[in-house]
Amino acid sequence: MVISGRWNARADVSLYLGDTLDLLRDIPSASAQLIITSPPYNIGKAYERARRRSLGEYVSGQEAVIAECVRILRPGGSICWEVGNRVEANRVLPLDIVLFPCFQRHDELRLRNRIVWHFEHGLHCTRRFSGRYEVILWFTKGDAYTFDLDPVRVPQKYPGKRAWKGKNAGQYSGHPLGKNPGDVWIFPNVKANHVEKTIHPCQFPVELVERFIVALTAPGDLVGERVALAAGGELTTRPMHRPVHRPDPASPLARREPTPPPSVRPRRRRSPAQGLRIAFRALGVEATTALDEREARRGPEAQLTLTPSGESEE
Repeated sequence: MVISGRWNARADVSLYLGDTLDLLRDIPSASAQLIITSPPYNIGKAYERARRRSLGEYVSGQEAVIAECVRILRPGGSICWEVGNRVEANRVLPLDIVLFPCFQRHDELRLRNRIVWHFEHGLHCTRRFSGRYEVILWFTKGDAYTFDLDPVRVPQKYPGKRAWKGKNAGQYSGHPLGKNPGDVWIFPNVKANHVEKTIHPCQFPVELVERFIVALTAPGDLVGERVALAAGGELTTRPMHRPVHRPDPASPLARREPTPPPSVRPRRRRSPAQGLRIAFRALGVEATTALDEREARRGPEAQLTLTPSGESEE
């Protein structure tokens, strides 16, 4: 594997430690298929040079980086921008809402999903509900974009469910390779004892990144993973020579055959008197009426006489 410290189109990985904008400006326009990142939240972390900037400064810096990302993204490519909330004086500011106008200024971008990443662990709040989610904005450059759903399908909730009416009655109603994972993703966050933990303070779980790469790229596409977007951050670019993970088409679930629709008996219409006789018979009594069925259909004036089951009225 060839790893370069600067942008190098022939390298397997370009890993740059420095100002993100410096490296982005070296990358040719319309060259990346996918850019996935989690920028700083402006909360004074070490990789933000331990200084909180004003909201205006923060948005202005993000806007410059977003503009460069849009430039290097090729038509049909995707940008996945993962952010959380900025909390100050116990007030919450959703950063995806703050940054959305920066993307909206680029007419070629289309928001495809606002994906919620839910996790179970984090800081415990005492004066509000504890935050257990972050948001990923998925934009595409144009309307003709890459999206391969099959490799990222998840198991059906009810894999044996069948349609009960219509032309598909009796056939399985779910996709044989699984269902669409939806826009709420549940992955554990990478904390101190997590098996994937490295020295990075804000690390993506591998599954989250993998789902985007597998669904939004093809083998050999250029992927930019921007670890930190402030000055002094890192930008990794790599051509993805990765296998496509697809469900096994030979699995029993994929090979299932539709069964013939169940036979449906025509519903028999009964008069009210007939319905009452059936109900009383179920209770162990017989019901007779002094009126014939035509009179019974006229309303509740039909006179009923109950007799024990097995006996008849003389």
